[in-house]
Amino acid sequence: MAVTEKEYVIFCDESLCNGAYFSNFYGGVIVGASQFEAVSNRLNAVKTAQNLHGEVKWTKVTKTYLPKYIELMDAFFDELKAGNAKVRIMFRQNARRPADQMILSAKDGFYKLYYQFVKHAFGFAYMPSHAKPVRLRLYFDQFPDTGEQVAAFRGFLLGLNRSKAFQDADLTVAAQDVAEVVSHDHVLLQCVDVVLGSMAFRLNDLHKQKPAGAKRRGSRTIAKEKLYNHIRNRIRELRPMFNVGISTGGTGPERWEQPYRHWAFRPEGFVFDKTLTKK
Repeated sequence: MAVTEKEYVIFCDESLCNGAYFSNFYGGVIVGASQFEAVSNRLNAVKTAQNLHGEVKWTKVTKTYLPKYIELMDAFFDELKAGNAKVRIMFRQNARRPADQMILSAKDGFYKLYYQFVKHAFGFAYMPSHAKPVRLRLYFDQFPDTGEQVAAFRGFLLGLNRSKAFQDADLTVAAQDVAEVVSHDHVLLQCVDVVLGSMAFRLNDLHKQKPAGAKRRGSRTIAKEKLYNHIRNRIRELRPMFNVGISTGGTGPERWEQPYRHWAFRPEGFVFDKTLTKK
């Protein structure tokens, strides 16, 4: 099967650098440029129909907004099911401590892991053959830093043009195609935020939280758990054996073709620390 798209757009987001059990959550959605406008318009139409006129975010989920968010997530996963977009999620289990702590403690550790996500999570090395070079545009939700770190990160991303995976796939990334964007303006990025937030929520047992001094969970926590469950069920339509805490199975072309994949990142030479697991 040949690649028919000459250009792909990826929106990337990050969440929860330091969770109780799982940290460093990264997520992205990739869509062909020919589908981008149509997919965005359909999702924005659902937002409008649900009176979701502001930015959709996981942190905004409440009992009142739950049905509206479910409608939007259904529309988003319908696009994945139809093959119009693909989602990738990466996270790190705290118990797998890297032998080289610099990957986490270094000032630029955030960007090192982000780079690994962009380079490997989408399965570029397994793209089917195509006749012409494919342009890749990378759009990131605004970074927490400015200046040297962001500039260095952009440089590493542009360096992917020299990587074997990108050269074999005939992928190119231009300097003007690596940019920060405002999530308020991009419904695809907002949808990624919700899916990514739901995974960080569940993996860190935040669905069990109770307000200080309370015997029961708050309505917002219950609403978020219901939304996570709905998202999980939609993922299982695509991946029947989906397990939130482990990497998605499959090798070779599946890494590119599958509409939804999870990657539990394991640093090289990691040490497993049982004291950091769930009790």
